[in-house]
Amino acid sequence: MKKIYEVYLEALKLCEPYHILSSDLRVLLAFDMGFASPIDTLYYKDKEMNEEQIALFNSQVERLKNNEPVEYIVNEANFLDLKLYVDRNVLIPRMETTELIANLSEKIYDYFDPRNYLVVADIGTGSGAIACAIKNMYKNWLVSASDISSPALEVAKKNAEKYSLPISFYQGDSLKPYIERNMNLDIIISNPPYIVNKKDVQPSVSFFEPSSALYLDFSSSVYEKILADVNKVKKGSLLIVFEIGYDLKEYIEDLCKKYLGNYSYKLEFIKDLNDLDRFAFIFLE
Repeated sequence: MKKIYEVYLEALKLCEPYHILSSDLRVLLAFDMGFASPIDTLYYKDKEMNEEQIALFNSQVERLKNNEPVEYIVNEANFLDLKLYVDRNVLIPRMETTELIANLSEKIYDYFDPRNYLVVADIGTGSGAIACAIKNMYKNWLVSASDISSPALEVAKKNAEKYSLPISFYQGDSLKPYIERNMNLDIIISNPPYIVNKKDVQPSVSFFEPSSALYLDFSSSVYEKILADVNKVKKGSLLIVFEIGYDLKEYIEDLCKKYLGNYSYKLEFIKDLNDLDRFAFIFLE
């Protein structure tokens, strides 16, 4: 039987023309061997793999060669300190969205006392990454999450149940589920479809991840729907946090002028680690 490092080195050589990351190979090996972390493939590199394990790994490598994201192969994605179930019904959580959570946790004191029982809605929740991370951080917040996709909601529910996080889930478009329930919100968070130029998207994303969660349709924009209906869920002060495309700053400014003219509001754009406009914080008095 071959040892882990031997199987790894063989795969690394075969994958070189495909520009497959060595870290992805370690993720697969760790998953197949039942290790807690990819780093364990280094600690146990001399451990032998049986024929069944090698066959499984080789079949997974073929999927990598076809540009399938490793997260879909193992049905798992890391998000902050959570390990979330993902499949092709939901987007794979991105580093930028962890920055959204970090910015919110840093700036929340500018708007609210986070010790209060704040009512929070995560719109277009997908895998539930944002809702789960927020509820995990702020146990006293009353967190709800919604999505227009029923299969996506099933994924989100699975992740909330995994960590025993009491989150309410609703199916529906934009703010409709909250309006129907006469809910008053303190915080709205949304990472909706925001890609304008399809040329910006890598093949592994465009071929495998749900297009409905990727591309912005200006005729049915979640950003616009939220801002247009915000008066129906606002009772007191309200914070809206959007993750946006790097080229949407002017668009968001125009929507705020169009729909928030009757409010005293503050709009702030925050750049991501790549120095691109990525987050919009809108606070309505």
